[in-house]
Amino acid sequence: MPTYPLATLAPTVNSAGISAPQYSDIYASLQASFKNIYGSDIYIAPDSQDGQFLAVLAAAINDSNNAMIAMFQGFAPSYGQGNGLSAMVKINGLVRNTASQSTAIGTVTGTVGTTILNGIVNDANNNLWNLPLNVIIPIGGSIAVTVTAQNPGNIIAPAGTINQIYNPQLGWQGFVSTADATPGAAIETDAQLRIRQAASTAISALGIKEAMFAAIGQLAGINRYTIYENNTSAPDINGIPAYSIAVVVEGGNAAQIAGAIYSKKPIGTPTYGSTTITVADIYGLLTPINFFALAETQVYFAITIKALAGYQSSTGVAIQNAVMAFINSLAIGEDVYPSQAQSAASLSNSPLGNTFYITSFTLGTTPLPVGTALIVIPYNAAANMALSSQAAITVT
Repeated sequence: MPTYPLATLAPTVNSAGISAPQYSDIYASLQASFKNIYGSDIYIAPDSQDGQFLAVLAAAINDSNNAMIAMFQGFAPSYGQGNGLSAMVKINGLVRNTASQSTAIGTVTGTVGTTILNGIVNDANNNLWNLPLNVIIPIGGSIAVTVTAQNPGNIIAPAGTINQIYNPQLGWQGFVSTADATPGAAIETDAQLRIRQAASTAISALGIKEAMFAAIGQLAGINRYTIYENNTSAPDINGIPAYSIAVVVEGGNAAQIAGAIYSKKPIGTPTYGSTTITVADIYGLLTPINFFALAETQVYFAITIKALAGYQSSTGVAIQNAVMAFINSLAIGEDVYPSQAQSAASLSNSPLGNTFYITSFTLGTTPLPVGTALIVIPYNAAANMALSSQAAITVT
């Protein structure tokens, strides 16, 4: 039995959740407080003005408490409702299914060449169905179309039951549905959405490969990295053994990289690479983890340009930096195309590009290159260019 007046009339939040006094307790508490103020002999029965006023206050407090409880619980999918629940499930990548219309396939008949604008037909239950916006009767006098129910929801219409023209038009002779309608659906209810949200949390947010990628990427000192997976029963085009994974990493701590790979790789899946680190599990069992430290393919270029009005010596530096930035931005295993590198050297996105034009551009893997062939980069390497590896720009 509670003691009145209560210590608080407001909701209380603790480890058990949120709770609030019942209306009857709120009303009794207000009565006790009123008597403490005006004396125990004051008349506050329900038929008195003061008694009715206390009832109004108790109802207002109770309504506010219920609103607070609903808001507090609304942050959990089990209690959320309406727009609040729709917003909440977005964190699970879900969207409430909107209402959809039933559709049915049928045949329109009429005079050849007749154009039916905004045609409407109805079924045996007087549900209205829209034809496509513009239907033209072809040679042969009939055409198959899909009609859509005007009202959303599960509207049932067996084959042949959509067979009446609602808005007759000159040359339009008839319509009949040739298959059962595909039912639509009402907007997804809160209960249905809660079930779908609960199921979604049981699905892993990341696949094994993606989880490994994320684990490596969060390590300190990591730059470029990638993962190759061979799901076949034979070595792949890169020479990665059957049913193996090969990780290629630039930078970072080798032991940490091996630990990240070990923590995410499937049991029994071999790892492949030129670097081997032995990882011990919590039981002291040792597992060798193989991966590749990223190799670098040095790229060199030589360029001859014709200076135009406005050319400055600093433009040559800009050309060098543009080519270097392009080369070093290429992904692991991505080949170097001379035409793309030359495009970067042309500074087409800068006003400086109007002060020269390129008369000769060569690219290669040795100093003073003379070729223009594609530079093939191995799958476990990446193209690299430094200022020291560039030839001087020749200006004519």
